[in-house]
Amino acid sequence: MYRIIFILILLIILYFLIRSAVRELKGRGAPDRLPADKNQMVQDPVCHVFVPRGTAVTEVIGGQTYCFCGRSCADKFQKQMAS
Repeated sequence: MYRIIFILILLIILYFLIRSAVRELKGRGAPDRLPADKNQMVQDPVCHVFVPRGTAVTEVIGGQTYCFCGRSCADKFQKQMAS
């Protein structure tokens, strides 16, 4: 009887350790950080064109990084955010 209780306690401890590790791994990637892959396709929020992240024009607006296909879309977006 004591063996079963001991095994159940060990399984509960193992469950909480694994759950904690999974939560820590999920929390590492913040959504506002840019991935290192420069070939990843990102969508321009103005004209909705997909461009590679390495060639995109990036602007930090309001603490968030946005990627644009060109300078004209970045300027339009800044004007929209200002108004």
